[in-house]
Amino acid sequence: MEAVRAERRLVVAYSGGVDSTFLAAVAHEVLGRDSVAVTAVSPALAGGELPAAKEIASERGWDHRVVRTHELDRDGYRQNSGDRCYWCKVELFDVIEPLARDLDAAVAVGTNVDDLSDYRPGHRAAVEGGVLSPLADAGLTKEEIRTLSRSMGLPTADKPAGPCLSSRLAYGVEVTPQRLRRVDRAETFVRGLGFEVVRVRDLGDQARVEVGRDEVARALATQEPIVEHLHGLGFAEVEVDPRGYRMGSLNILLPSFGSG
Repeated sequence: MEAVRAERRLVVAYSGGVDSTFLAAVAHEVLGRDSVAVTAVSPALAGGELPAAKEIASERGWDHRVVRTHELDRDGYRQNSGDRCYWCKVELFDVIEPLARDLDAAVAVGTNVDDLSDYRPGHRAAVEGGVLSPLADAGLTKEEIRTLSRSMGLPTADKPAGPCLSSRLAYGVEVTPQRLRRVDRAETFVRGLGFEVVRVRDLGDQARVEVGRDEVARALATQEPIVEHLHGLGFAEVEVDPRGYRMGSLNILLPSFGSG
């Protein structure tokens, strides 16, 4: 990608997901040791994600750094209004920027062209911070990135999307470490039952469980252990959604969806 080749040094915000892993791999291929992959750790990172990201980076020989972010210290993030993702990215870029400055490097994120048609307030923070989006600039869709990832032998090629745990909390429900841990534990349990795509939406006292649409029938037929376990985690009501997983399903609760 021309945007990567144009940089002498590049710091990639690397979460271990499909897009950021592909971008980190390309940056390393083009720039070698002048590329750095940085993974941010906070209570919003699902369990197991950091070890997986470290393993890929180690196997590929990347310069991989881990930083800690404190987005829960920001009122705008914790209050969880429609711009939560904006404050998350502001915190991320504030933490990464000193490292990039020391390296005299640009910062890049794995935003793809499909993301630009969804409600992504975090992209506004990237634009304001002068952060690059090489995948989107190249016009690459999520499916194209998966295909290219397979050609590079990346283990994330078929990895289900896995945004931060805060994305499971309905807007207006305060983001707390306790709620994030509860969602993480709930999703870990449901995945342990053999479901690949899992979202446990925290609606306050209610949990809405979404699984892949091809797995809904099985989830509904075997929902008793799911309901029992999530009750044990503190949810007063538990529903297995018969509509299955829908990306950004909580966005319908935003009256201004699409305006930012």
